[in-house]
Amino acid sequence: MKNAVNDGVWSGTWVARRLGVELEGDEHLTDLLGLALRRNPKRAHLLVSKVLGKHVPQSPAVVHGHGLRLGHRVRALLGDAEAARAVVLGYAETATGLGHSVADGLALAPYLHSTRRPVAGVTPAGGFEESHSHATSHLLLPEDPALLAGDGPLVLVDDEFSTGNTVLNTIRELHARHPRRRYVVVALVDMRSAEDAARLDRFAEEIGARVDLVAAASGTVRLPEGVLEKGQALVAEHESAGAEPGPAPHGEVTRVELGWPDGLPDGGRHGFTPAHRARLEAALPAMAARIAQELPAGSRRVLVLGFEELMYAPLRLAAELERTIPAEVRYSTTTRSPVLAVDDPGYAIRTRLAFPAHDDPADGPGERYAYNVAGAGFDTVVAVVDSAADTDPLHATDGLLARLAAHAPHVLLAVVPAHAPHPFERPAMLPEPLRGPAFSSYAPDEVGWLLQDLSAVSLEAPTEEREEAVQNGGAHYAESLPVEYQPSERYQALFHAALDTSADRIARAVGVVTETVLTERSSRPVLVSLARAGTPVGVLMRRWAGQRYGVELPHYAVSIVRGRGIDANALRWLAAHHDPRDVVFVDGWTGKGAITRELSSAIEEFERAEGVTGFDPEIAVLADPGSCVRTYGTRDDFLIPSACLNSTVSGLISRTVLRADLVGPDDFHGAKFYRELADADVSVAFLDAVSARFPQVLDEVDAAVKELLAEDRAPTWEGWRAVERISEEYGIHDVNLVKPGVGETTRVLLRRVPWKILAKADAGADLDHVRLLAEQRGVPVEEVDDLPYTCVGLIHPKYTRGATGADGRAVNV
Repeated sequence: MKNAVNDGVWSGTWVARRLGVELEGDEHLTDLLGLALRRNPKRAHLLVSKVLGKHVPQSPAVVHGHGLRLGHRVRALLGDAEAARAVVLGYAETATGLGHSVADGLALAPYLHSTRRPVAGVTPAGGFEESHSHATSHLLLPEDPALLAGDGPLVLVDDEFSTGNTVLNTIRELHARHPRRRYVVVALVDMRSAEDAARLDRFAEEIGARVDLVAAASGTVRLPEGVLEKGQALVAEHESAGAEPGPAPHGEVTRVELGWPDGLPDGGRHGFTPAHRARLEAALPAMAARIAQELPAGSRRVLVLGFEELMYAPLRLAAELERTIPAEVRYSTTTRSPVLAVDDPGYAIRTRLAFPAHDDPADGPGERYAYNVAGAGFDTVVAVVDSAADTDPLHATDGLLARLAAHAPHVLLAVVPAHAPHPFERPAMLPEPLRGPAFSSYAPDEVGWLLQDLSAVSLEAPTEEREEAVQNGGAHYAESLPVEYQPSERYQALFHAALDTSADRIARAVGVVTETVLTERSSRPVLVSLARAGTPVGVLMRRWAGQRYGVELPHYAVSIVRGRGIDANALRWLAAHHDPRDVVFVDGWTGKGAITRELSSAIEEFERAEGVTGFDPEIAVLADPGSCVRTYGTRDDFLIPSACLNSTVSGLISRTVLRADLVGPDDFHGAKFYRELADADVSVAFLDAVSARFPQVLDEVDAAVKELLAEDRAPTWEGWRAVERISEEYGIHDVNLVKPGVGETTRVLLRRVPWKILAKADAGADLDHVRLLAEQRGVPVEEVDDLPYTCVGLIHPKYTRGATGADGRAVNV
């Protein structure tokens, strides 16, 4: 590649000829944009900006100048009075520097950009999805919560305005919290279709706000039919050709101490005010001079390379360097986005350097890229990263610095201190979620467990001993664990038969509850299962959304304990990493509704204590026979096979444990991972059997959801009233000892001391496993005609160990 110059050929020619893609619009559009192919299943082509400073090294004065001019236009549009009340919001990662530059041009307003880097203890002020992006989820993490709470104009800045979906998602999200009369959308290029433009106008009318658009150029991309498939085929054909050959490093790496001002934010991730800008302006000459001092004598061509979201600080350093030294200075940044490289003058991405992520990203390790750097003739590259990214992987033999040193004789490393906003006083840093295979037999992306691993602690006690202690008030049921039930061959056969016959019914219920959540609760829900019965349901809901819509929903499992509430530290972790308004609590089924009430009470207490709001305590369940919630897959009381077993159908995880000597005030609740039961594990088999039925129940689900959304689904608490009646009728006088529904009855038989089972007379095969368990434990099954549930399990009232025989079988009393 010759100095990244495309020899007078438009850098979109290669893609246009092969895919039939056409770029139409302003006469200067091709001066601003080239074309490339991306490795992305959602969109084949990539509009590559020549003036953004992301993929194509460019003069920093040109990059900053485009943003400044857009900012000047916004200020003229708003007038100084409104500009002083405005907030500028940029999009990660590509437009963080552009948004900063627009804010510089506006001059009077603070700046914030979205981020994909969560910060423990900082509650998101919002979040949204960028559907076509390689990494879709954005967080808004202002250090000052009031930054987005005003009613002045909101200026949203992105590099391109293609469909408008991302901007609409953002405005919809923020307008619901803090309505404004005016929004200004800013982009380098407006590439919307007439239909997309009309959609934005309709949306503005709906919310009663004015939405203006400011762009440097406008046009459209004409895409022929089948372009996605053709693009993917081209990527597959040329993938290896553009990869970095991987020569050995030969350049030197030298660290430069910038002298970054104490307390000055490194950018707009948590907010950047006009006062911050003034401090930076004053410090730039000295910092650029320190870089210039370390440049080799006779440097002719210097690249300042920023790092993903850290675009603005490197840009301003590069601009100051360009102004003060005789060498040619160029600026670009590394990126998460995988793009095909083709060394052709008519293609926008000539070369690609690939290297491992080096900032411990929240979504896990992965490959990162620097484009158009190799072969561009730079004799010095100044890599600018923040301190969070100055890690061992950065300096590794396959890391970014080594990749740069293979293509430039000199590499300088400048580290900007990563700004750390003030977090909540408590907790101290909470650990990241536990994931399989280290904890649970589920795949790591299926669920993150907000629990601590107590596998090494002996917690099991005989069922009868636990029951006596619980009923006598000597212990809480969550302070120990029952001995794990090991199913007989006959019982295992019943499980598999039940799974085979009920998989369709479960798949329908999963589809209905997931579609209801997506329609009514959030378009990007964060699924939070109540461990452990809710966990398989949460995984299935996540799979439904993934299979049908191609979205990967975050999913966690947390502990809730009757009488003790939900794990407050888990809620703190969720609030620090996600918008509480997007959290949807998930459970397997409702019985009498005790956990529903427990969760509601616990959320109220948490909000009072922590000042964190937004969590919705309503649970989404697969089955709601007790009529306790509005969001459910069905209200039928039927056999859910995951209720038939304990840990071996729940990722080999025990029920949760809360005991003062094991769980401190800043700890997650605990649980055990029963690795030794791996041979009996059917957790993944259960999930696979149900999710395999998703395609064939789509039509039924859509019809059921349409009908359900039109119904009155207000909880009647019918189950609670039935439990109170049964409690009195059978002389128990304690509703906690009455466990209604197939799932709860199964739990009684597996880990409590059952007294008797009440069964609906015509229950049929749904109770085969209950009858078998009752037979094995010597528990009578009494058929009842007017039972509102398929069955009800009664725990032995006023239990003492004298109520069982020597073999542990119940004695009829």
